[in-house]
Amino acid sequence: MSSYKNCLKNFLIITGILVFSVNLCSAQQQKSDFWQNVRFGGGLGLGFGNDSFYIGVSPSGIYQVSDKFATGLGLNFNYSKFGDSEFTAYGASWLNFFNPIPQIQLSAELQPLRVSTNYPSNFPDLDENYWTTALFLGVGYSTPHVTFGIQYDVLYDSGRSIYSDPWIPFIRVYF
Repeated sequence: MSSYKNCLKNFLIITGILVFSVNLCSAQQQKSDFWQNVRFGGGLGLGFGNDSFYIGVSPSGIYQVSDKFATGLGLNFNYSKFGDSEFTAYGASWLNFFNPIPQIQLSAELQPLRVSTNYPSNFPDLDENYWTTALFLGVGYSTPHVTFGIQYDVLYDSGRSIYSDPWIPFIRVYF
């Protein structure tokens, strides 16, 4: 647990330093309207199978602090049903994007989620309700509205994570 706290503390410190540095540099530039620098986007997933169903919704908004740095918040909701078993996960994300050059995006995303699993009534001891946290570090190819790449969950725990692998490909869309 202490490595988790240290990792989270380091993430917050580094992000804070980046935000402060970018804001300090941006303060010297022309001031602009807040809403002109806000972009909205997110993701949507839907799956069907033999006696199964999945839906995932993750809207988000980011503030473009400068040409190179953006930060924002997102919401996450996942639901799946496999036969008589159900899985629900919901939470929020803190997103940070850095583009050293326009085509390359480095990202850090902190994602705490509340997880609930419900199994058929003849297996009540398997039901679970717990919190899990992912810290994704990623790299992607970026265009003005779309970025695609891969991210790695540095806090990955195969027994608690909702993801089957710490490496996750992504596509981000923001307008």
